[in-house]
Amino acid sequence: MQQFLIIAAAHFLALISPGPDFFLVARTSLAAGWRVASGACLGIAVANGVFIVAAFTGVSVLQQGSVPFITLQLVGCLYLLYLGVLFIRHAGSSVLQAPGDAAPGGRTSWLQAAGMGFLSGILNPKNALFYVSLASMLGAQSSAGWKAFYGIWMFAVVLGWDLLVALAIGNGRLLRSFQRALPMLERLSGLVLIALALGMLGMLMA
Repeated sequence: MQQFLIIAAAHFLALISPGPDFFLVARTSLAAGWRVASGACLGIAVANGVFIVAAFTGVSVLQQGSVPFITLQLVGCLYLLYLGVLFIRHAGSSVLQAPGDAAPGGRTSWLQAAGMGFLSGILNPKNALFYVSLASMLGAQSSAGWKAFYGIWMFAVVLGWDLLVALAIGNGRLLRSFQRALPMLERLSGLVLIALALGMLGMLMA
């Protein structure tokens, strides 16, 4: 139980720290409502699930320093740069409307949001390193049952937290309140994503 509390606390604290997944859910919820953003939430959770399963089963390609892992880090950094530039480039172009009031044309679909969420999660090198670190904390003595429990717990927490963010930001009244703040939020999100990618690239090249 003590081990579970430590790992669960570390996982949740890392989860609530603003990152690319958070900004993607926030922007999608602001632009298209929480129902569409729930697709991004599920995509992010599935991507996290891939890393959880890979880390907990000891997949060798996720070992830090291996060629596949470094390749994943580089591709992830490039994607974060792309996403950051995209946020800044289109800042202010989204019109906040309550879910159901916006015109269907030109809006992000649920499947598109799910795809963006999966890419955001699977191409984030921090996720791979983080789950490998948590898996190493469990040690080789943990049973398959406990590993499955940890995996299901983490998947559920990721999905639940992102849905909570989407619901809070996607509320109709909050949408109207955020109308003026959206361009600044998008520019700030883009700058944070670009800084994160550049920082990770600097670490890789050091």
